[in-house]
Amino acid sequence: MEKKYLPIDLHCHSTYSDGAHSVREVLEMAKANGVQFQALTDHDTVDGISEAREIAKELGIKLIAGVEISVTWQKNTLIHIVGLGIDENNAQLVSELAKLRASRVERGRRIGANLAKVGIHGAFEGAIALAKQPEALSRTHFNHWLIANGHAKAGKAFDKFLAPGKPGFTQQVWANLADAVAWIKQSGGVAVIAHPGRYSFTRTKLIRLIEEFKSYGGQGIEVISSAHSLQDEENIAALCRHCDLLASLGSDFHQQESYRKIRPGVNKAIPHGLNTVFPLIGIDLNSLTEIN
Repeated sequence: MEKKYLPIDLHCHSTYSDGAHSVREVLEMAKANGVQFQALTDHDTVDGISEAREIAKELGIKLIAGVEISVTWQKNTLIHIVGLGIDENNAQLVSELAKLRASRVERGRRIGANLAKVGIHGAFEGAIALAKQPEALSRTHFNHWLIANGHAKAGKAFDKFLAPGKPGFTQQVWANLADAVAWIKQSGGVAVIAHPGRYSFTRTKLIRLIEEFKSYGGQGIEVISSAHSLQDEENIAALCRHCDLLASLGSDFHQQESYRKIRPGVNKAIPHGLNTVFPLIGIDLNSLTEIN
């Protein structure tokens, strides 16, 4: 019988980037949810992989080493590319990620200055205090600070203050697409377009991204994601077939939230008939136990 849910999560965050939970907490939650294969894909860093590997071994989980790279596409569009099955000790990957992270503090200062212009003071200091490491500072930390200090309701701070065109937004140049895919491939990994349903692209624009991504050696796309509606899943599955990509899935878990019920380690099964990234990263579907 075809599985409805899979104990696989190939997109997840910890306090090494903008997640609210430690690596141990994330993996223990995933274990409690019956996970068998869990990726750690923190933003622009592999610093948590070594710790995650030890804890996953202790818990009886197969860890997939990963990363989520911030990419500037077509000059001003932010997208994310996930790398799965990478070598976290690859010298070029580690070096290039360090450069990306070094720019996060300066961006944070600009966000704080922009928010101060509309009467919100102390945002930079408050947000950076929430980050485990200063170079992990992200808009998510500003989001949490804005909500905690009464400037926005839960789930509303991004759209009100941090999205493009809003008071706190500041343009940032991240990695280019060709480089991001190259770093992942050179470290032995598989490059995957993360949560494409989040980008509000037309079908034509998404196909343009996919074609460019494939030309650099990219192979996968997230069909199942917490960011996707049922319609998104259907549309992206169709594009996955049309463009001959490998399907991936992930919770994109950051934290437990009352208004979004996202669990690490459990995802809906990938639609029937799609080829997947699983064989390339050591996952055998025949060995999995169904989750009801």
